Amino acid sequence: MFGKKEINKTTQENVISGSINIIGAGTVITGDMSCKGDIRIDGVITGNVISKSKVVIGPTGEVTGDIVCTHGDISGALKGDITVSETLFLKSTACLKGDIVTNKLIVEAGALFTGNCNMGMVTDTMNLAHASRERQVKETATAAS
Repeated sequence: MFGKKEINKTTQENVISGSINIIGAGTVITGDMSCKGDIRIDGVITGNVISKSKVVIGPTGEVTGDIVCTHGDISGALKGDITVSETLFLKSTACLKGDIVTNKLIVEAGALFTGNCNMGMVTDTMNLAHASRERQVKETATAAS
């Protein structure tokens, strides 16, 4: 009756993946981020962002680094590559300088995009994140030599 209840691992994962992380306006983060739930960025991040869910960059948000996620919604600034396994939405206030790899792309009039875009079947977000990190390590090693 008053014993310890066992929590189903799937239930815990559903709660974690349903969580929403918010980086508020005025917040500055330097370093890579990884999460299972949604993340909304209204502040500034210098580093890579990896999410198994949705990444939203608000109108005041700025990211300098690569993003790997399932769904993307960009209203602010992104200087880096973005890989989205489902749908990427560039709002009219978006400014993206980097390459896009996505399954579906929606661009509102007024959005700014400079870079390459590859569309088609994108699979497993975490494998893409691993490939992105490997590419960065190789680029860093090449630049150092």
